[in-house]
Amino acid sequence: MDGIVDEEWSAFLRDWDAGGDQEVALAEMVTAEPDRHDWRVVDAALDRLVCSGCGDRLSRGPVDCSACDLAHGFRYAAIETDRPGVPPGNEHAVRVNVSVVRRPQGNSENEVLVRRLVLPVLLVGLLPTTEEAQRVSALIKRSSPAQKPVLIEQAIEEMLRR
Repeated sequence: MDGIVDEEWSAFLRDWDAGGDQEVALAEMVTAEPDRHDWRVVDAALDRLVCSGCGDRLSRGPVDCSACDLAHGFRYAAIETDRPGVPPGNEHAVRVNVSVVRRPQGNSENEVLVRRLVLPVLLVGLLPTTEEAQRVSALIKRSSPAQKPVLIEQAIEEMLRR
């Protein structure tokens, strides 16, 4: 999953003709103006900066780190463009799922589990309907911990058959 972010960052570095010694300065520039860059570039830039509050990668620290919370929120100011050949909204779904999986501490275990298991489906260009998403959510809420992964996988298989 980090690969989809890192690939975009590598391309960004090539476009800017920037070397490794310029990476932190470029990351600082990107995070200062997230609304001018693709969300994948912004996420990658955040990964290259250290939080002054908690010492973790910026935006990935504990929920009570105000600097990480602020950076996490700013990531949603970035540009989001649907990839060719996917339904409208797929890129947004990819972005949200990646965000949850990369910073799980701000979400319930159920949410992280569903987002992690659905992400590959999104990456191949599928997009669950609202009804499918609500059905999976209801299944998860009323299932035992052991049943949850199996039920999610079954729901994903059903989505793939449609």
